[in-house]
Amino acid sequence: MFTGIIEGLGTITGIQSSGQGSCLTVDAGFTLEDTKIGDSIAVNGACLTAVMLEGKRFRADVSPETLRKTTFGRAKIGDRVNLERALRLSDRLDGHLVSGHIDGMGTMKDRKTTGNAIIITIEVPESLSRYMIEKGSVAVDGISLTINACDRQSFSVSIIPHTAGLTTVGLKKVGDPVNIETDMIGKYVERFVSPKKETGIDMEFLTKTGFVR
Repeated sequence: MFTGIIEGLGTITGIQSSGQGSCLTVDAGFTLEDTKIGDSIAVNGACLTAVMLEGKRFRADVSPETLRKTTFGRAKIGDRVNLERALRLSDRLDGHLVSGHIDGMGTMKDRKTTGNAIIITIEVPESLSRYMIEKGSVAVDGISLTINACDRQSFSVSIIPHTAGLTTVGLKKVGDPVNIETDMIGKYVERFVSPKKETGIDMEFLTKTGFVR
């Protein structure tokens, strides 16, 4: 489990094919002390397991499913990536709960500056936008962001200078792909109210208990 608060940037320094999957080598821009082999590290929002550690460098296997669902399928040596190590129970819960399981990809559609913020619009398929609400949470390349506005085809977020300077979002251009993880709460609610399941939880129950209005 992660929070979407990026610890720092890393650089992909190695990509090796491994059957239908691949193996990534990443040089982190910060110390990896207290990290051990087998620990989870979110790389551009995707939860990967460190299988090798050497100083600030780590290696992680990427499954065929992850290659299909994420931007790793088109990754190149030299690409900069956002890094976050797994949440500890003693940590503050900044950002929002992020699983590190990417739902799909979006595409940078527009980028403009308003005051001290960068307003970014990201195009997404309806299979992702259905879980988005105004002022809800979304993880873009692992960054916890608040949705300004959304419709069936896209959503927009504001990027403050601090976030732009410490993450890859400040480097993104129109047309670039990004990893998207929608807020897990929406997916669970949809599952609970599905008519295929006799859970006892439906829209009437959620309205009566104050979860929806």
